[in-house]
Amino acid sequence: MRPRIALPADTLAEATNVINERNAAFAPRPAIEAIVKSGGVPVIFPSVNPEDVRDYMTLFDGVCFLGGADVDPTFYGEEPFQKLGMTYLKRDLFEIELLKQSVTAGKAIMGICRGMQLINVGLGGTLYQDLSQDLHATLKHSQEAPGNMPSHHVTVDPHSRLNDIIGQRPYVNSRHHQAVKDVAPYLKVTARADDQVIEAIESVDNDQILAVQWHPENIYKHYEDSRKLFKDFINRSQKVADKTRK
Repeated sequence: MRPRIALPADTLAEATNVINERNAAFAPRPAIEAIVKSGGVPVIFPSVNPEDVRDYMTLFDGVCFLGGADVDPTFYGEEPFQKLGMTYLKRDLFEIELLKQSVTAGKAIMGICRGMQLINVGLGGTLYQDLSQDLHATLKHSQEAPGNMPSHHVTVDPHSRLNDIIGQRPYVNSRHHQAVKDVAPYLKVTARADDQVIEAIESVDNDQILAVQWHPENIYKHYEDSRKLFKDFINRSQKVADKTRK
């Protein structure tokens, strides 16, 4: 059986033109398609009470934390900086609990943009609330080029799993104003932009976690590197499925 992939939902703040409802849960279509094309079965999880996360744990083999609003800085001991963007506490609470229980349960984990930042914060790291706080951040990290096109290169640690998957100098898209600052103890940095902004992290002692700052779901149709990232995630999730569904 194909692995089941949890996609924690974002929340649409405004009423949709389909149903007159605010705060509707949704998952971005490119991520859904990337998971399906790579061999997974997406399962969308709305943000619910963190106490209910335990009831979700048998429903998936891997979880992909996606892009979206900024992570609330109080989770890493800071008050809001002037340039902090929109936050959504309910999603943060749910996803951090889902992350922690997924790590304990041995689920395969992938992170994209906000998802990478959420993983780092949830495991004890911190963020730059805005790249203006990082005096070394000189590249354009919120591209004006179309989102399905790359805009800058990153350099990958040659001894990392990420290097084994996509090589040492991928060309990536970029759409973020926050970045990882202090890396959580469970994680290590495996890629940086030329201005040293952190672009990828992995788990230290195993292949459980791999997260990137860019958006591979937006360019996977045209760039092999992005397809390889999703295929690696599905392969890791398949191993979990094979082990737990015996």
